[in-house]
Order: sequence, then structure tokens, then C-alpha cells
Amino acid sequence: MFRAHGKLYDHPVGQLQFGLANLASHRRTGDSFFLHRARAQADRVIERRHELRGAWFFPYPFDFKHQVHTGVVYKAPWYSGMSQGEALSLFSQLAGLAGVPGADRARYRAAADGAFASLLIAHEGDKRPWVVARDAQHQLWIHEYPIDAPGTSDYTYNGFMFAVLGLWDYYTLTRNLMAQQLFDGSLSTIDAYFPKLRNPGWLSHYCRTHAIPTDHYHPVHIDLLRQLSWLSGSHRFAAQSDLLIDDYPQPSLGKAGGRATLDEGTHTLHRFAENGAITASRTLTLSRPTQCTASHRARVQGRGIHLLVEDGPAAGWQVAERFPAVRLHGEWCGSDYRPAREATFGAGVSVVCRKGPLEGAATRVVTYPKATAVSYDRRAVIDSRTMVRLTGGDLAGWWAPTDQLH
Repeated sequence: MFRAHGKLYDHPVGQLQFGLANLASHRRTGDSFFLHRARAQADRVIERRHELRGAWFFPYPFDFKHQVHTGVVYKAPWYSGMSQGEALSLFSQLAGLAGVPGADRARYRAAADGAFASLLIAHEGDKRPWVVARDAQHQLWIHEYPIDAPGTSDYTYNGFMFAVLGLWDYYTLTRNLMAQQLFDGSLSTIDAYFPKLRNPGWLSHYCRTHAIPTDHYHPVHIDLLRQLSWLSGSHRFAAQSDLLIDDYPQPSLGKAGGRATLDEGTHTLHRFAENGAITASRTLTLSRPTQCTASHRARVQGRGIHLLVEDGPAAGWQVAERFPAVRLHGEWCGSDYRPAREATFGAGVSVVCRKGPLEGAATRVVTYPKATAVSYDRRAVIDSRTMVRLTGGDLAGWWAPTDQLH
């Protein structure tokens, strides 16, 4: 439920996402409790549907005005492409689940058909509701916040990508050719507009219209692009996800933090304002390597990646990460690739590989007389160096630094 204007209201996306989360828990555990809760959420949304223009729409029953994005103002009831796509996901998954009785699977299939029909209704004059439109470049959009005047919608990235996952689930269930084409067209749009979503060296943008950086949705963009790479088999979305990780990695290192080493020598320590301005500086000279605990590994706006040190002689200060002089031990910012990607060992280049992320792991030097392609299925920051986990042959399971690969 969603509290607005002092009252509780149904919230379609919140209920659908809770249903999808419970269905995922059921798949992981086999516990029917989670399946029951997932079905309860689906049934709730189905019961409150509006059948309009030959399709099922799932209403937001409260007035809404976006507090940051100008122009996003709705009077109840209103409809969102994000909720239409996520309803398609939940209904399609339930319709294909063997643990659901046959009659109920048929009911969820009918609900999926009704939700899918809403994604076939394009913006057309003053006819309402609609959630799908083409932009001025004839690119397909599923709008989280559709606005009637052409070209004035928010063009929200995360809501669009969540809806696209529903197209995949429906195609998996039905093998519907139009669902396949809409999925493909949506991916073309996401790929075309990635340069506008991305904000190099900082947080990605929430939407195309307002281009406002967002700390909350930046990791969501990373995760959604990674999922789209898995579903489509396209390395482009994996590479885009990696770029966002490098632009602004998740800052917190968790409750326990991470163990870091500052090598002997002189280090410059800083404190920063929120906008990246330096508020204080000092130097620290160490006669030997010193270990400490870092609580954050964060991009400072307009600057590089810094570690926030919690103990030892640098406690309370930030120090710029720079391999090997300042390094954070362990594996961070990991991404899996399905299918595996390829990199190339340059001819005659000696690459120092390591067996696993732990400090003190075995190493080996690999040199090929000619350029040699290798595959990898995971990327991570290990000891403050971006590395990839190799697959196949005698290098399977070994990690290689990306700055020595092509």
C-alpha cells in the first residue's frame, strides 16, 4: 500500500514487485508460502483492473505530482507502462509455473494476454489510456509516466527497462512474435539512448527529459542492463553496465568494511564537500606498509575513487585508490556474464594472472607469442584493480587484469 494525502492506497508497482519477489523466493526455496503470497498479490491487481480499449490496465487510485520532475502531474486514476510491464511479468511467470493448478494457470494466462494488449496500444491523439509511443526519432518507448502532449513524457529509463522484462516473460510463455519484436525494438531504444542515460564519471540520469543524476536508481540501471545482457545475449548491455559501475561504484563496503593496505611512502589525505571540493588536506608518511579498515570506496565528484579510512594513522580521511600503493583487498563490484565475453592477450605481452581474489593467491605469468583470444565470465575489482575471471583450458578460474588485455 502507498500512503498519500493521509490515506492508504493500492500501489500497482509495489504490489507487483512484492509478488515477483515472493515468486523468486518460491523458486529458490520451494516453499509454498511464498507462492501463496505471490498469487495473492497477482489476484489483488487483477481484481482492481480497468478494462479499457480492449486491454487490461492497472490503475493508480491516487493523485500524483512528481516533486522533482516538472510536468509529471496526474489525477486518479492514471496508468503507468512500468506497472503494465511488471504485471505482464508476474502473470506470465505464474501462468507457466507447474505448481499452480491448471485452471488458475489459464486465468493468469488470460491476465497476461490482457496486460500485453495494453502494450500494443500506441499514443494516438486524445485517446486514453496509453503507455506506448514512438519518439521524434521513431524509437519505441514504454513510458512509466506517459504525458498526453507528444514528446513531453519523462522518458524514464528504469521504468522502461522493468517493463521490457515483462515482454521477455510473455514471449517465454507464448512465443508471441509481436512480443519478440517489441522486446527487440525496446532494446534498440535502450542502446540508442545509453549515451544520454550515462553521465560519465558520475551518477547516471533518471530520465531523458530532465537528465537529473540519481543515487538511488544508478545501481538499478546497472542491474537492469546486466539482466538485459543475459536475456538478449548482447555484450553491448554488459559493457554499458560495466561503464556505469566504473562511473560510480556502490560506495558502501558493508557493515564490516574492507581491509586496505597503504604502502610505505607519502600519501595525501583529503576531506571533501558533497560537491567534491576539498575542505581539508594533510600528508601521511609511512615507513612500512600499513593495513587499515575502509568503510567506503567512493567516487568523489569530479575526481577519482577514494577509500574512506576508519582506523589507523589515516582514520577519518579519504585517500585516492591507486594500485599498488593504495589498494583494497578482496573482490568488489562483481558482474557475471552470460554468455561469456572475450578479451585478447597481446602478442608477447606478459600478463600476471592470479588464482582467486584472496590476498596471497597463487600467481602465474602468461605470455603468448601471438595475439590470443580468451573468454571470461566475471569481472570484479580485486586489490583495487579491475580483473576478469577466465574460462576454458588451463586458465579456467584464473583472474587477469583488464589493463593488460585488449
